[in-house]
Amino acid sequence: MVPQQPPFRFIDDILMMDEERIVGTYRFRSEEYFYRGHFPGLPITPGVILIETMAQTGVVAFGLYLSTLQGGKQRGIEDPITLFTLAENVEFTGVVGPGECVTIKGKKIYFRGNQLKVSVSMSRPNGEEVCSGTLAGKGVPRVQFSMQKERGIAEEAGL
Repeated sequence: MVPQQPPFRFIDDILMMDEERIVGTYRFRSEEYFYRGHFPGLPITPGVILIETMAQTGVVAFGLYLSTLQGGKQRGIEDPITLFTLAENVEFTGVVGPGECVTIKGKKIYFRGNQLKVSVSMSRPNGEEVCSGTLAGKGVPRVQFSMQKERGIAEEAGL
């Protein structure tokens, strides 16, 4: 159900999920597109990709699951797409390189209607935390998002 697809999908497995928590994993493959330029000769995973990885598990996948538990609708929203809306107090305490596997853990702060706020952390298999923070997202009807996108493209073209 997660809409992100390769090369921008950073979830391999969801290990556990309930109404309060989610745990997932991802292995950063050495051929990931961003390693070629970040940094040549010393590839490390960009911080924004680490945040995106936490968001895909902790906000998108978790939000879709919680929405499904409520009958598949987020306040009457049919076919929602989850937009990442907040990254707060994100701290990086480690570097993630090519080939490393990380575990993402999310704990629900709240899920109201179509909005989810989660405390999320990322760690190595040995438990060493590499980043953490508070992330949030909001379910938006896919149709509405598509219409806004089309309107933005038209405005860029001067139409």
